[in-house]
Amino acid sequence: MNPIIHRSGLSVAGLLVAGGCALGPAVAAHAAPVQSAPTTSTQADKGQDSRSERLLNVDYQAQPNFFYCGPAATRIALSAQGKQLTQDDVAALLGTTEAGTPSALDTTRVLNQLTGGKYKTAEIPDDVAKPSEVQRLRDDVRKALDDGRPVVANVRGTAVDEIGTPHSYEGGHYVTLIGYRDGGQSIQIADPADPADNEYWMPLDKVANWIASRGYSA
Repeated sequence: MNPIIHRSGLSVAGLLVAGGCALGPAVAAHAAPVQSAPTTSTQADKGQDSRSERLLNVDYQAQPNFFYCGPAATRIALSAQGKQLTQDDVAALLGTTEAGTPSALDTTRVLNQLTGGKYKTAEIPDDVAKPSEVQRLRDDVRKALDDGRPVVANVRGTAVDEIGTPHSYEGGHYVTLIGYRDGGQSIQIADPADPADNEYWMPLDKVANWIASRGYSA
């Protein structure tokens, strides 16, 4: 049985793949769209891809309640692709309830339904990402973002960003990966949980371990 499906049973206590989201603000909030960053070359990319950084233009909107992180993160990803839906519209397609959004399989399904079918679901099944899974995440993020498609990731636990701020979602959460730099060793995250701290950079390996035991749509 697919481990993502097997571990996606809904519960208030929290899910291994799907999940209850962080407590969001009482009212959805908007931020100015993120502007695309110029692309540059690094020696590390030579022979693979001359691009070392990419930042997609998205329309950020915070989640309006504690269980809408899946719809909010998916909506952010859709906005970069010219799709303007409400969070309620996305929630209905995802099957979101107060227990959360079932799994990364659902974010992939809805993203493909609305954008033409290029997304795939990837799983990091164990509690710690293997080096090969970290590399796969880097490759998946770079490929998706270079194609103009933000990645939606289902995360769990605590991860610390590049300026030392912890982001903790013990019950599970969805975020959108909207940029990379240093050839993919650093990932920019759009986090629908807090409009006051809605975008931050995080090292690739920490993002992979944040996703560990869950999955992502890329």
